[in-house]
Amino acid sequence: MKGRQDAKLRAESGALSITVRWAIVPPGLPIPRRAATISRPVFFARRLVHLLYLDESGHPHDPNTNFFVLAGFAVFERSTHWLESRINPVAARFNPQDPSAVEFHGSPMHSAKENWAGVAPANRVQAVVDVLAVLGNPQLKLRVFASVIEKSTVPADQILERAFEGVAHQFDQYLADMWARRRDPQRGLVVCDKASYEQKFQALSSLFKHQGHTLGRLRNFAEVPLFLDSKASRLIQMADLIAYWIFRYYQSKDNRGFSLIEPSILRRANQRVGLVASITPETEAALQAIQPHRYPFPAPTSAAPIAAATTSTPAV
Repeated sequence: MKGRQDAKLRAESGALSITVRWAIVPPGLPIPRRAATISRPVFFARRLVHLLYLDESGHPHDPNTNFFVLAGFAVFERSTHWLESRINPVAARFNPQDPSAVEFHGSPMHSAKENWAGVAPANRVQAVVDVLAVLGNPQLKLRVFASVIEKSTVPADQILERAFEGVAHQFDQYLADMWARRRDPQRGLVVCDKASYEQKFQALSSLFKHQGHTLGRLRNFAEVPLFLDSKASRLIQMADLIAYWIFRYYQSKDNRGFSLIEPSILRRANQRVGLVASITPETEAALQAIQPHRYPFPAPTSAAPIAAATTSTPAV
């Protein structure tokens, strides 16, 4: 039993077994070719990483919209392959020869623009549903984080900072909870669309880590946010859909996509903490009064179960 435990520990910690040869040799005599050996594992700690994919919907200075949303999801580093394997078949429906050329992008999919022009509404809607439905897969243990700012509640020059502070703080607390509950040391990395507010978010991340923010300091981030081309990242595209449909929930009072997202928003002690909102009482009342949409979303397309990725980190 102990041997199996040692082997597991070596696999999870990145242990390297080093053999040391030794012999007692009097001065002036040659060192013998054969010597006693000791072989012991030397452990190099490897901290596990959770990736938080983020994108935004709306714009702080757009006079035609009332909200700004920064949102996405956290995924354990070893689960990214399995997550992509669930999204790629949806893209293949639209371009079987080159699925990578299909980009899931919330606004164009909804309004039939750009590469989604000419695609039947039923097919566009089904693609949205099937991508968002992946959030509910219990084996992937995805957690949604979002910051919603009603622009009338925050000065325009503070909207980006408040939005990033909200999601960064809750993601940092999510990682801290793993250590507090199970002594499970986790680190986090934020990944954004490179068309996003790169310099601003990187500066804020460094500021929040070293000097703090209104809610404390970031203590579990491995690095400042990284930025990828959304065309090359299915997971950034999924974050885009999450941000867009949360935006539509608040801006247009359309809860169809939000109903698929809401169950995966991070909860702590049965309280929904992963979505941080600064909205007016009037908006709260309007959300409570939402009526069923005239065109409800269809059920997700059935799919085979995912083989679980190896992880020592249960959901929080």
